[in-house]
Amino acid sequence: MSRFFFNERTRLVDDALEGIILSSRFGNLTKLDIDPAIRVVARSDWDKSKVAVISGGGSGHEPAHAGFVGKGMLTAAVCGDLYASPSVDAVLNAIVALTGDRGCLLVVKNYTGDRLNFGLAAEKAKRYGLKVEMVIVGDDIALPDNKQPRGIAGTVLVHKIAGYAAEQGKSLSEVREMAQKACDSLWSLGLAMQTGNLPGSDEESRIKPGHVELGLGIHGEPGASVVESHNSRDLIAHLAEQLQQQAGPDARLAVLINNLGGTSGLEMALLTKELAHSTLGEQVDYLVGPATLVSALDMKGFSLTALRLNDEFIAALTAPVETSGWQPAVAFAPMKSQKHSIVRDAVEYHASENVQVQTVLAIATSTLIELEGRLNALDAKVGDGDTGSTFAKGAQDIALLLVNKELPLNNTGQLLQLIGERLATVMGGSSGVLMSIFFTAAGQRVAEGDALPQALQVGLQQMKRYGGADLGDRTLIDALQPALDALAQGGIKAAALAAQKGADSTAQMQKAGAGRSSYINSQNLDGVTDPGAMAVAEVLTALAK
Repeated sequence: MSRFFFNERTRLVDDALEGIILSSRFGNLTKLDIDPAIRVVARSDWDKSKVAVISGGGSGHEPAHAGFVGKGMLTAAVCGDLYASPSVDAVLNAIVALTGDRGCLLVVKNYTGDRLNFGLAAEKAKRYGLKVEMVIVGDDIALPDNKQPRGIAGTVLVHKIAGYAAEQGKSLSEVREMAQKACDSLWSLGLAMQTGNLPGSDEESRIKPGHVELGLGIHGEPGASVVESHNSRDLIAHLAEQLQQQAGPDARLAVLINNLGGTSGLEMALLTKELAHSTLGEQVDYLVGPATLVSALDMKGFSLTALRLNDEFIAALTAPVETSGWQPAVAFAPMKSQKHSIVRDAVEYHASENVQVQTVLAIATSTLIELEGRLNALDAKVGDGDTGSTFAKGAQDIALLLVNKELPLNNTGQLLQLIGERLATVMGGSSGVLMSIFFTAAGQRVAEGDALPQALQVGLQQMKRYGGADLGDRTLIDALQPALDALAQGGIKAAALAAQKGADSTAQMQKAGAGRSSYINSQNLDGVTDPGAMAVAEVLTALAK
């Protein structure tokens, strides 16, 4: 079954419309209470003093169409079932309820059901003495030989331009003329790697992994062609070329980059970057989006719409509106950057020799490198399986510096701070940062004159402060803290015994209070030693021999 949140399939659209009205940021939407089968979202502040602009169609394309109702755009949206045109009666009642002496313009996407239902409603409304005009948006260029191109995301730009003209007080004929000019200057093309899924139906798997369909419809209709690529640069280049052929190489454009519903914000930002660097990017004066404006439920895809600009269209696209769904058009320009000198937080030190310290480091690093497989195996049970590799990577870096005689072995403060700096650089993840905090803080205290055991305690406290873990939380602290307590009293052998006891205790802890293990259930933790705690215990045991 498809993955959707809903209560009853038959109530989905009505429930969603209530949510849209409740969440309107301007508080200016209302649902016309006419008949349960008629769904009309209208401006609550509408006074019929200007031309009404009404659109609509099947639901599932949110925020289209109800999200564009408000001052400066649509007067009302007539909403059908999922992917289904509203009825003639629904459209007719919307026209009659909202049209004054100035008349009404219907903006209709070029689908047979929409054309017929809106068209017949318009003719019936004329019997009531109402002035009604209609424009049909057919911006899809996926099938160049199609005599009836579909209306897709470009419809939103027609909503904006028609709504602007009406808000300026223009006559019905002037509003219609401006909207029609927009329709004639508008081209869209979309693609997707996964089609949209209808709530309550089995998931659609028509598109093979690694492929995209070019020109598929916003109701999931099969695309015009299939491309075996997910490369964003190549896909944008293809769409840009097709749009450029339609608009002309010298046209100044506004481009809408539309999320079809299931594409992440990160991907949409990347696609916008590729648009800026495409051949079409040089012609773009204004950008709308990236944003979800006309979706197809959860379709994993996007579309580009190009509008050939004139002064009227620029004024219309940049005029303020009171709607929840519109994304303001912004002037399109190359990315700004500002030079700034880099901050390098490097520890100043001089390499020096100390045989005893060299031996300690050699034992500690070799132990961690040898433990890589065992620690990874443990972490696979209680985490993400990389603790051993993370510690080994840090140990290998320090070991290489040791072999190359690049460490300040005779200056403990500098040595600890340098180790902290290197671990933050090479280890990665939370482990690297925590160990870096530990060694850096301890090194600073040694440099200020503290004895090593006391300095290490300071490092531990800083690690606990920033990491959020404490004794009993099933982390390396359960071995490290008792080891440091014992070190001050009984030396390295006592520290090793305390660390081992602390590490063993983690295997009996049924719940972790911090780290990745805190997301694991107690059954998976039972009897498994924390890998960080084991690393501490094994290193100290090796040093105590």
